[in-house]
Amino acid sequence: MTLEESKIRLIMELRREGISDSAVLGAIERVPREIFIPSPIKTFAYDNRALPIGAGQTISQPYVVAYMTQALNLNDRCKVLEIGTGSGYQTAVLARLARRIYTIERHPSLSDEAKERFEALDLHKVVTRVGDGSKGWPEQAPFDRILVTAASESVPGTLLEQLGEGGIMVVPIGPQDGTQHIHRFTRTEDGIEDECLLPVRFVPLVESEVRDSA
Repeated sequence: MTLEESKIRLIMELRREGISDSAVLGAIERVPREIFIPSPIKTFAYDNRALPIGAGQTISQPYVVAYMTQALNLNDRCKVLEIGTGSGYQTAVLARLARRIYTIERHPSLSDEAKERFEALDLHKVVTRVGDGSKGWPEQAPFDRILVTAASESVPGTLLEQLGEGGIMVVPIGPQDGTQHIHRFTRTEDGIEDECLLPVRFVPLVESEVRDSA
């Protein structure tokens, strides 16, 4: 099976699993997942599973990427903060749907590789930074959407403070040795609404000793 055939199979699988947003499915179809994956395992690019990318990190399962992206309810006016650039795959999907993406990665090697991929894909609306994602990007706040691709032990209050009126934050919450769930927080006139969504397994959101750098 060719990569293109595998991609078509994946899109059909995502539809069957409940991903109904045509814009999200279209973004996933247009982003070449194979360029975000190490060469020895490129043949698995469109398998619906997480894969290793180096530095002890993984590229998320396509279903989880699609699910979290759909939960953000994006539009082309959204200014998005992403915590955990990783390979840059999720970032590239977001960039097909939103106005501007600010993405933070604590591993310099991963950030550099992702930046090269963004340039190759001509994604000029993505701004990268190496640093501590748990602190967010306060000088660019408020954000319309915030996506966290690592699990927080508790509600990340610093990030929530950077969410604008009507904004949505999607984040996995839970301990590394226990149950984690994706939560969707929405800032309303009356405060913060919290919805508990999908059970997941993510690497931990940790503070970094790396100094922030654009």
